[in-house]
Amino acid sequence: MRALRWSDGRLGVPPLTPLGGPGGNARLFISKFEELYDKYMTEELSELQEHAEHAREHPDLAPVTLTMAVLAVLVATVSLLGHRTHTEEIILQNKATDQWGYYQAKNIRRHNDELFADLTSIIAAKDADGASKLQEKYRAEAERYKGEQKELDAKARELEQDGEHTRRKADRFDLSEVFLEIALVVSSITLLSGRRIYWHLGLVMAAVGILVAASAWMVR
Repeated sequence: MRALRWSDGRLGVPPLTPLGGPGGNARLFISKFEELYDKYMTEELSELQEHAEHAREHPDLAPVTLTMAVLAVLVATVSLLGHRTHTEEIILQNKATDQWGYYQAKNIRRHNDELFADLTSIIAAKDADGASKLQEKYRAEAERYKGEQKELDAKARELEQDGEHTRRKADRFDLSEVFLEIALVVSSITLLSGRRIYWHLGLVMAAVGILVAASAWMVR
């Protein structure tokens, strides 16, 4: 059985470069993953059916088959949690990118207002009072944009921190899925060899996988 991974191209999907706004790149990536995930789960269910038929012929191996069924459910659950968490990570990355885009736009406008304010101070004008008011207007707008930039900077950094936290959480689910997949494969060797040592080893790996998945909610 194969373990699904999100990272660069292991599912035949190119690495995602986050785009600002409602970009189609992220949606395409998620859609492709869901398609492959459905195909993967279909293969898992087919293999479970084969194991059930094998257990029917060998009743003494029924506990092993039951363990494998439970492990398959755990793999599907952890895989789904990882999928959702990675999706949340992508959304947070896009939001952070949007905030930095707004920040840059405000920065450009602020520099333009400061430039116009400086120009009005050195260019001779027939209406000195009007030029002074215009200069004050540009200065005020520049200060307003400067204040808005601080808010956007703080918001973008907060989103980046949330995205990093979500990424670490998703990594735990990915690692847990690896252990559970190994447990499932090792346990299945029992059906072929008849040696229960592989079943016991699979149970140990499954316990590790469950603990790793549980630790995802303790990530800071």
